[in-house]
Amino acid sequence: MPADRLARVERVRRIHSSRLMRLANVVGVGVGLRHRKGEVLDEVVLVVLVSEKVPVEKLAAGDRIPAEIEGVPVDVVGVGEIGADG
Repeated sequence: MPADRLARVERVRRIHSSRLMRLANVVGVGVGLRHRKGEVLDEVVLVVLVSEKVPVEKLAAGDRIPAEIEGVPVDVVGVGEIGADG
């Protein structure tokens, strides 16, 4: 994976992370490899973790996660609720 590609995706994460975290169901934002049907692809993407994947038509327009941001592909991954034990 080219270092410049990773740096570009990380820059997009830093810039847009706080806005994405305010969207419905979003519990995390990171950088990772795209997943498709259980297979890991060799494509660095912005990963948006959601508590529950919801069909786009059931989301308010302001809560929709874009397919790409600044030309960087976005992969939405359902992970359930995330919290600290204790």
